[in-house]
Amino acid sequence: MVNARAIWVPLLALTVSTAVWAGDRVVVEDWSKPRLGSRGVPDGWKGQSWGHPAYDLVVEEDDGRRVLHLRSRDEGSTITKEIEGRVHLDETPVLEWSWKVVTLPRGGDCRHADTDDEAAQIYVAWPRFPEALRSRIIGYVWDTSAPAGTVVRSEKTSTVTYVVVRSGPAQLGRWLTERRNVVEDFKRIYGEAPPSPGAVSVSIDSNDTRSAAESYVGEIAFTP
Repeated sequence: MVNARAIWVPLLALTVSTAVWAGDRVVVEDWSKPRLGSRGVPDGWKGQSWGHPAYDLVVEEDDGRRVLHLRSRDEGSTITKEIEGRVHLDETPVLEWSWKVVTLPRGGDCRHADTDDEAAQIYVAWPRFPEALRSRIIGYVWDTSAPAGTVVRSEKTSTVTYVVVRSGPAQLGRWLTERRNVVEDFKRIYGEAPPSPGAVSVSIDSNDTRSAAESYVGEIAFTP
């Protein structure tokens, strides 16, 4: 489970990163700029300010694409990129990303505080002051147990609401591309239209279940 501070604190200190524009498509990250084989927090991203992250992250090539390879063993690691002013949801409301999960945290279930671990997590954040209490964060996750389609507020961090995109082992080891209409999800969760988001985060954790997790994340973009 991602801590809200892991998303909103970096917004205060992170050097503004320029999103890549390709027509109407806003590419937040395609992992082409970090050096192949680079480890830890990639260039252009900021690490979390809490806990004991291992940042077992490597920029690799997999199936002909540049990706971030994430591993976790009884810990959690979150990285964040600022996108404030770069994404306009009235023009590009759909978040699109690719991911591949290899290992699910044993017994992970985002519906409960003591099992709140997910192998792959993509977060969109709307920071509001005071950030720890009023920020709004939607986490798109691949959960071990909670059924796909589940929408639930985190029992550990009230500013985070999970949307379970994938669940269980059926698609393990396969690259999948996801598309979520962030505007529609925000309206369903918060009952109003969203402003422009401030950050995107990528996370993996297995600390609550004291197990292991492994996944890959490919390109992240906002599209019409």
